[in-house]
Amino acid sequence: MIKAVFFDFYQTLGVWGESLRPRLQKITDRYGCEIDWERYDTARGNLYADASGSDPMTHDLLETMQQIIDSYRDFLAALGVRDYLDQMTWELLQSEHSLFAASAAMLYDDTVPTLEHLRDAGFKLAIVSNWDTPLDPLTERLGIAHYFDIIVASHDTRVLSAKPDPHIFNYTLAAVDVSAAEAVHVGDTYEADIVGARNAGIRPILIDRDGTQTGKWDETIRSLSELPKLLSGV
Repeated sequence: MIKAVFFDFYQTLGVWGESLRPRLQKITDRYGCEIDWERYDTARGNLYADASGSDPMTHDLLETMQQIIDSYRDFLAALGVRDYLDQMTWELLQSEHSLFAASAAMLYDDTVPTLEHLRDAGFKLAIVSNWDTPLDPLTERLGIAHYFDIIVASHDTRVLSAKPDPHIFNYTLAAVDVSAAEAVHVGDTYEADIVGARNAGIRPILIDRDGTQTGKWDETIRSLSELPKLLSGV
């Protein structure tokens, strides 16, 4: 019998409201700065690789923040920004990165109705997310923290484990006092969410909101609104 539902956060419960390119365009227009857009795709790929945070096992919050700042500075420099580089870096971080731009986060329309339904049905709820900082302040700002029995972030010093490592799932199972067989985990990333949950003995459910992961996993949903019916059949 399923007693607990775990959720990934980003692109499962919520998302950033605007992509990087229009945010960058606004800032560069304001400064009258010319960008080498031919380098954009390569620079963006390097940025997201470099800014993804530190290994949770060696995590230091201040060092992680500095690494992220440096990666955004390098990103702008790779696009040809020279004047006001440090200031533009800070503005881009404030508008774009989760560590600094929590106000830019938004919930999907199906998030709150689904959480309310599952809570009222008696399920224990948790977030299990690869995230550079504790997620409680962000979820409180979004008005959903009270739905969850626990909110677990990979780089929290009490956890220090990132999906697909099973420890982050085992930590959450212990916190809500259920067995792996009594939990499901919903997430949008096959490698982290599906493989990670499966390795921990938890039933994985893939959410594929934009329909780009067809055939990757048997139990796939397009919206969280499908989840209550799916669980009612268990």
